[in-house]
Order: sequence, then structure tokens, then C-alpha cells
Amino acid sequence: MILVTGATGNIGSVLVRQLAERGLPVRALTRDARRAVVPSGVDLVEGDLGRPESLSPAWEGVDSLFLLQTGDEDTAAVLRSAGRAGVERVVMVSSLLAEIHPESPIGGGALRGEQTVRDSGMSWTILRPGEFASNALWWARAIREHGVVSAAGGDAGSPVIDPADIAAVAGRVLTERDHEERTYPLTGPAEITPRERVHSIGRVLGRDLVFEELSVEEERERLKQFMPEEVADSLVDIDSDADRGPGVRTTVEDLTGGAPRTFEQWVAEHADSFR
Repeated sequence: MILVTGATGNIGSVLVRQLAERGLPVRALTRDARRAVVPSGVDLVEGDLGRPESLSPAWEGVDSLFLLQTGDEDTAAVLRSAGRAGVERVVMVSSLLAEIHPESPIGGGALRGEQTVRDSGMSWTILRPGEFASNALWWARAIREHGVVSAAGGDAGSPVIDPADIAAVAGRVLTERDHEERTYPLTGPAEITPRERVHSIGRVLGRDLVFEELSVEEERERLKQFMPEEVADSLVDIDSDADRGPGVRTTVEDLTGGAPRTFEQWVAEHADSFR
């Protein structure tokens, strides 16, 4: 049995569906089973990673864990609970910032989480995705209401990855036995700038969208409305450090046998969010 945490999110929901389509035994963990929608045949269980004591029912019969950290949980306590229950392996989603910007709050936090997994005593695999294509959903309201996206770094490229590709890789490493003690960096197929992403969304929608360039300081102040100041400062610094970008990695294709999906493919599947 595979337990999928974050089972209703961008990665977990796709992973649950992919595993179910393969006829594999899968259990979806959610905080609120009344609001969760999962494929037929998938076992649904309530639990909260922030309260490891709530997870006992989730572990029954589970041998593999897909762990998506939210930052609200005690990862070490979760893994101790899983280990005591007989879970043998864990696949954790970390961040590519652990490699390219380990000094940043996000990168440093990702590294600490990775070390906790390595120290768990279980078989482990770590996935390090770069920037998610789904981050474009932050622009959805502005696009729907005004047709304008305001951001800094309009010409700084990043090989954004479709969360479905992260799920595809996770499905492989959860069900194959030659990925133990491996750390895999994951990116999309090509670097694409924020300005190009906005134009790509416009093409799919059939609208002329405008990208409005913000200064670094304007972007910093904008981000501070949604996140802690330290994190906002770090993200702005990372975006402005073009010499330390992730570059395109071939891991998705190497592991799945299929090319990673383009940003425009992701937009086409989520176009209703921008209409």
C-alpha cells in the first residue's frame, strides 16, 4: 500500500489518479475527507501531518510513503510514526533550491528536511523540483479582471515544471526498486521567462495580455503582502541572480521515458482558471 500525503494538491491528486489507473493499492491522506474527491477504489483517510498522533489509522498496511512537506509539520515525528508502523520507504518532494540556493530560507529548510529523511532509517528517494508551472495561478485573478500581470524579472528564464511530471516521476520511484538513496533534480523542458509565460497564457485564451515590469523593490514589497519578509527578500534575490539558475535537467525524461510537458501544455489544461 502506498500512502500519498497532499493527496488533493497539484502533485498528490495526479499521483493518486496515476497509481489508481495502474491498479495499485493507494491511500490518500487528507485533513478533511468530506471535501476530498479521489478516484473509485482509492482508500481515503483523514489525518494531519502537523499532528503525528492523528496518523495511526493512515499507516495500517502501508509500506511506501509519498511525503509532501507543507512547512507546518514535524517531519522527524511523522517519519518516526511511520517507521514504528512498519513503513519501509519514503519518497519526499524537496526543492531544487536545496542545490542551487542552499543559503536561502527555502533552500536551507529543504536541506534540513532531506537530512531528516536520510536519518529516518527507511529507504529513501528525494525529488528536487524547480519552479512549478502552477505558480502562474498567482496571476489568475489579475488576468481575469485586468489582463495585466505585474512582476519583476520579466526576462529571467526558468525551466518551470508541470506538477504532473513530478507525479509521474514519483510514481516510478515509488514502484521501482532501483532508486534507493537517490536525489533527483526535476525541471521542465526549456527555460521560459515570466513575460513569455504571460504571452503563452494569452495565446491559449485568445486574448492580448500585458506584462508590466516591476522594479526589484516593487516586487519585494508586493511579495511581503503574502509571505514572511525573509522569504520575500530571498525570492527576489534568487530571481535576480541569473547566473545561478537551475538550468534544464533531463531527469523527467530519463526516468519516465517521456519528454516533460511544456508550460503551454499546462496552461491548456488549466485555462478555465484564467478565464
